[in-house]
Amino acid sequence: MKTAILVDGGFYRYRAQKCLGKILPKERASELISYCWKHLNWKDEDPCDLYRIFYYDCPPLSTQVYHPFLKRSVDLSKSDMFLWAREFYDELKKKRKVALRMGEISEISARYVLKDKVQKRLFNGTMRFEDVTESDFMFKAEQKGVDMKIGLDIASLAYKKQVDQIVLISGDSDFVSAAKLARREGIDFVLDPLFAPIKPNLMEHIDGLRSCDNRFKIS
Repeated sequence: MKTAILVDGGFYRYRAQKCLGKILPKERASELISYCWKHLNWKDEDPCDLYRIFYYDCPPLSTQVYHPFLKRSVDLSKSDMFLWAREFYDELKKKRKVALRMGEISEISARYVLKDKVQKRLFNGTMRFEDVTESDFMFKAEQKGVDMKIGLDIASLAYKKQVDQIVLISGDSDFVSAAKLARREGIDFVLDPLFAPIKPNLMEHIDGLRSCDNRFKIS
């Protein structure tokens, strides 16, 4: 069985950092590839041949964004986030059978906002506004083009009969239409949400649900 593995990069990086901790870009890239290979040698199933790993993400912004706490604009091209992401993508490009599919980040939506847990504490009175620090803010921006590229690749792989199986690493439900199309074309469609909760009705649109590392169960 020939398998293509599609990775929602933003989702994977978020879950990996939350569950496995922060590590160097080179280590995270190797970690991701090792994780993908676990799908090819899954328990009692026959080993699969890797067609390709498709990684979907958005390059970091290099513009300036106003920070409400610092009361000044921050040059994102000099931020740790920008430098880490650029090195991470460079490391992935070196990996065998890995293809990057990059969307873009909407500059209009880019902003620094208070983290959800900080907002809750402020509103329920367990935290004062005077106690807010720079670390209580997070950068937020909307991705453009990533979901579309995932959907188009699923359709292309299915119609061209290039693979027998597609494994999608994602926690998003926007893939349902593409998954239904792939299944109609005879493709075995497996979803890996990295143990994140998914909507119950998604089960009827996939052929299997599995995550390969119990460390992702911690959150």
